[in-house]
Amino acid sequence: MDIKMKKSVLFVCIHNSARSQMAEAYLKKAGSKKFEVFSAGLEPGNLNAVVVEAMKQDGIDISGNRTKSVNEFLDAGVEFDYVITVCDESSAEQCPVFPGKGERMHWGFEDPSALEGTFDEKIIRVKQIRDQIRSRIDSWLEE
Repeated sequence: MDIKMKKSVLFVCIHNSARSQMAEAYLKKAGSKKFEVFSAGLEPGNLNAVVVEAMKQDGIDISGNRTKSVNEFLDAGVEFDYVITVCDESSAEQCPVFPGKGERMHWGFEDPSALEGTFDEKIIRVKQIRDQIRSRIDSWLEE
């Protein structure tokens, strides 16, 4: 009997408050039959309210999500098939390295927490970042 197990994916970022949360949500939505999906950060913060609203506008509610530390997974000895960092290029040197045998990938996206301006100004840019993340997930699933 051929039992195909789901592959595990961890999206990693600095605070687990925006990009990694969006990536986790989109892969869960599009790839739930193939993947177990998680996200974490080096220094977990609070969910980014602009990101929560941008995701809500795309039909996904992440408002109840909890930010998690990579240490939660390290301490538990969890291994992942894929570890995907989603930090932007300017802070790539801060992007965490997760030990283990999993395939490592880096998908650079702008940091929503670094955006300046009013809520309305920020959400325009966050929706662009959100759409880039969704598009990258979709193209990865097609590979």
